[in-house]
Amino acid sequence: MMLEEFHSCVRRTTSSSQRISLTPAAVTPHFTPAMANAGLQLLGYTLAFLGLLGLVASTAMAEWKMSSYAGDNIITAQAMYEGLWRSCVYQSTGQMQCKVYDSLLQLPGEVQASRGFMITSIFLCGVGLLVAAVGMKCTTCLSDEKEQKNKVAVAGGVLFIIAGICALVATSWYGENIRKTFFDPFTPTNARYEFGKALYVGWGASALTLIGGIMLCCNCACKPAGKSYPPPRAAGRPGTDRV
Repeated sequence: MMLEEFHSCVRRTTSSSQRISLTPAAVTPHFTPAMANAGLQLLGYTLAFLGLLGLVASTAMAEWKMSSYAGDNIITAQAMYEGLWRSCVYQSTGQMQCKVYDSLLQLPGEVQASRGFMITSIFLCGVGLLVAAVGMKCTTCLSDEKEQKNKVAVAGGVLFIIAGICALVATSWYGENIRKTFFDPFTPTNARYEFGKALYVGWGASALTLIGGIMLCCNCACKPAGKSYPPPRAAGRPGTDRV
């Protein structure tokens, strides 16, 4: 009698240990491709958001070009900066005086064009953030319509790319005019300018916006076109019950 109870206890212990050993494997979470895609989308969105901050900062800064001290230019008592909206003079005493441009028509063509491109870039990037937020996998908007959600995310990425191109055109055009004027032999030495901090901020911001848009577009475009079907279930033999 005691031997039978011992064997039954052993069988119960063995079966319970098997269930315990199988339970963690059944509930262990797996890293799926959908989680990776959502992470890439979030990374692209973050880069585009940082790009928008850089675009706003670059547009508002006055250091698009700064006075050069190359060659025989020995005027060091003041430094002159010019931006899209104002020009500033920094004295050696630490004082800075800025003046907003009075007339729009008197501005050079590259300044007017850069204004338009930068404002357009900021607007498109802001709209792209709103659109991409709807199409991202980590949001609940359009959660029942996967295809529409992917299309919305791609549309947001396209807006980011266009915004980055606009900012890149504005900063590169402005920088090219600075370069041509600097190397022009007929330009007086004290009238030459070099690249300012705002140009570098604008180039970096446009690169972040472009990379963020490309990541959103590529992440949604690499989806398989065909539908996925569940694997067929194995049919049991007649007369047997499956648990």
